[in-house]
Amino acid sequence: GDIQGVIAPETAAHAAGTSALLPMLTLGIPGSPTAAVLLGGLLIWGLQPGPMLFVEQKDFVWGLIASMYLGNIVGLIVVLTTVPWWAAILRIPFSVIAPVIIVICAIGAYTVHSSMFDVVMMLVFGVLGYLFKKLKYPLAPLVLALVLGDMAEASFRQAMLISQGSLAIFWSNPLVGSIFGLAVVLLLWPLWGVAKNLARRSELKAPA
Repeated sequence: GDIQGVIAPETAAHAAGTSALLPMLTLGIPGSPTAAVLLGGLLIWGLQPGPMLFVEQKDFVWGLIASMYLGNIVGLIVVLTTVPWWAAILRIPFSVIAPVIIVICAIGAYTVHSSMFDVVMMLVFGVLGYLFKKLKYPLAPLVLALVLGDMAEASFRQAMLISQGSLAIFWSNPLVGSIFGLAVVLLLWPLWGVAKNLARRSELKAPA
């Protein structure tokens, strides 16, 4: 095909990935799953993204920005020199690659605590991830939940202390109740789409 048709979408995708770091660094709100993973890494190292990060850790921030420019140059060199290898990997059938990936993931999960429980949890969440993909759940909210889970639990405990253990605090305020209701609707929306598709298929298969 036309090379311009390849360059244009790839450039847009690359620019979108980089720009997703802006709200993460300035506001602490990741704009993509990749930015959410990076946010988790910063929190683990004791760095709190936000406006004060540019004041308290300005060397780190500008070093991170400089690394993006260097990363583009290095990435270009690596891609141009290794394209044939990556193309060869894509020719390998998925039925061969999938077992290798599963074995590597199982080894990684087991080596964390040397426990088979971690391997079982890996398999369980792998099945859940497959189901979520089939139901077309987006990846970004799940990554955000994993990264911001500790903060959400702390806020939940704080809300329970304020309300003296009453869950009514989540819908007593109109704004909070609206946000909570919207979150529930968005969570169940893919299931509604699956139910509609099943009903439509049953109608098409039903004899006239």
